[in-house]
Amino acid sequence: MKEWDEVAESFSDFVREGKDYFRDALNNPATFKLIGNVKGKKVLDLACGEGYNTRVLAKKGATVVGVDFSEKLIELARHLEIKERLGITYYVADAANMEKIQSNHFDLVTCFMALQDVEHYKQAISEVARVLKENGRFIFSIPHPCFIGHVVKDGGSVTRWMYEDGTTEKSFVIRQYFGIGKYEVQWDMERIAKPFKTTAFHRTLTDYFLSLHRSGLLVSRLVEPRPTLKAVSKYPSLAKRLRIPQSIVIEAVKKEL
Repeated sequence: MKEWDEVAESFSDFVREGKDYFRDALNNPATFKLIGNVKGKKVLDLACGEGYNTRVLAKKGATVVGVDFSEKLIELARHLEIKERLGITYYVADAANMEKIQSNHFDLVTCFMALQDVEHYKQAISEVARVLKENGRFIFSIPHPCFIGHVVKDGGSVTRWMYEDGTTEKSFVIRQYFGIGKYEVQWDMERIAKPFKTTAFHRTLTDYFLSLHRSGLLVSRLVEPRPTLKAVSKYPSLAKRLRIPQSIVIEAVKKEL
């Protein structure tokens, strides 16, 4: 919580000033296509941050509640809600304990590229199941567990893969995939106003799927987003995502066990 409070201003600038093109040109188009029509739907945006996608959902006609454990990010979200008046309600709450949120209430729960930041993800998924209506959907995106890269550290955290110089281009080399590990995310791109670090957690696809299944959330669809050629033309660094996915989007539906 403190970690994200400290970087809230820099993260908000990154998102609101159009610098997060992986969100805008890669992940959001695929995720919102999977979400479909939300007009008149009750939606919970889990780990909503400063509310970027929460506002998108509200503008599409949904009645939206946003939840995040960072007081500073929710403060920024509420401040913009006062200006825009989209009808969004924001709560400061841990995704793993949303006691303020009513059970069996939402048609849809979303979580955009944030579940990997939630330490107690099993409890968070259980809470998602609790607040969803029967046949309600949970749609979330995460960095693709098979292809998320980190610097290799001997004796350090679990490492999935790293870049390795090949004869003609950099290639992916698998070092370790199985196992849960904590790792630092370096937000140090040139477009970041003030570089910062956050903490995330690696889990396998099996870890996520088992937790969904145990909570009565049955996976119905998944997407591995690819950029359009137009997006690659505008943002050349997306080109490698034509070959190797950066993220995965999963839809799970609440069913009686």
